[in-house]
Amino acid sequence: MAAFTLPLTVTTPQLRPLNIVRDLPGVADLVEKCFADTMDADGRNYIQQMRRAGQDNAFLRWASRAVETASMPLSGYIWEENGEIIGNVSLIPYRHAHRKYYLIANVAVRPDYRKKGIGRALTSTAMQHARQKHADETWLHVRDDNPGAIELYRSLGFVELARRTAWQAPPDRNPGRVSQVPAQSITTPGVVVTRRAARDWPDQEAWLHRLYPDVLNWYQPMPLNVLRPGLGPTLYRFMSEYEVRHWVARTNNLAAAVVSWQAMAERNNRIWVALPPDGREDILTTLLLHSRRQLFWRENVNLDFPAGQYNASLEAAGFHIQRTLLWMKSDETLLDEKRKSI
Repeated sequence: MAAFTLPLTVTTPQLRPLNIVRDLPGVADLVEKCFADTMDADGRNYIQQMRRAGQDNAFLRWASRAVETASMPLSGYIWEENGEIIGNVSLIPYRHAHRKYYLIANVAVRPDYRKKGIGRALTSTAMQHARQKHADETWLHVRDDNPGAIELYRSLGFVELARRTAWQAPPDRNPGRVSQVPAQSITTPGVVVTRRAARDWPDQEAWLHRLYPDVLNWYQPMPLNVLRPGLGPTLYRFMSEYEVRHWVARTNNLAAAVVSWQAMAERNNRIWVALPPDGREDILTTLLLHSRRQLFWRENVNLDFPAGQYNASLEAAGFHIQRTLLWMKSDETLLDEKRKSI
């Protein structure tokens, strides 16, 4: 006879569902305290947004109805001790290609309560929630400099499927002079940077699929309708008020690398890099430097890239690492084996 296991929220009184109306300020304080040492500008902005949301009655009324439809951290679980929130986990739903995904995020435990199993209990409860909601896939991401959390997630049956590094560079506001970059990195013999032509698209698309794998399309879809040439995509960009620019590094009149810039709603901007498996470091550096100079009027330029690839080229082009994340997916086969062994 199969054993019946009660939910952790029943057997553990300290663990309860997040109340979006009253818990947001306490969760914001907890997340800020737990991640203060590694929080970047985006993280600080996220905390500020959380605090503002906790004071916005109209948002809170909407959020209570949109928990399972909006891709926002509106649901989750907290761990409470003596009326204080000392642990949190968020659950963010996504839908892509007729499949339902859950991202487990904001797993945080106050430092003086760590190593007591609270993080494991919170994550296990979030996984149970995703199964009850018939999620097709459950994911989380964790910084590569957090080995304790990585080991915890592996022990719960999560498997690493991708490792991505977020890079950022300021614009080059002095396009007429060399700044902080070796002269040999700015121009490369035999390399010419031009605007992209329609004939470059087949190579660019193939290279993009190599560097931005489909496995993460549910979270960060590659905007092919925005990037591809042609009348249809041009009309789509016009109607959607998207702005894009493209630059190609050519050798012997053939594309050797392509950079596309996509204007985002916020002040930061995203670029998409495309180059073949044998792409040259110096060519990529030249192309990225050119892109930064063409975008001198923007705030910052953001780039997501496979971890460990072309680091020297990106650094020579003025980019710096913000974080490297391991993307991990819950493997139900491993979980079943673990349950049978208990």
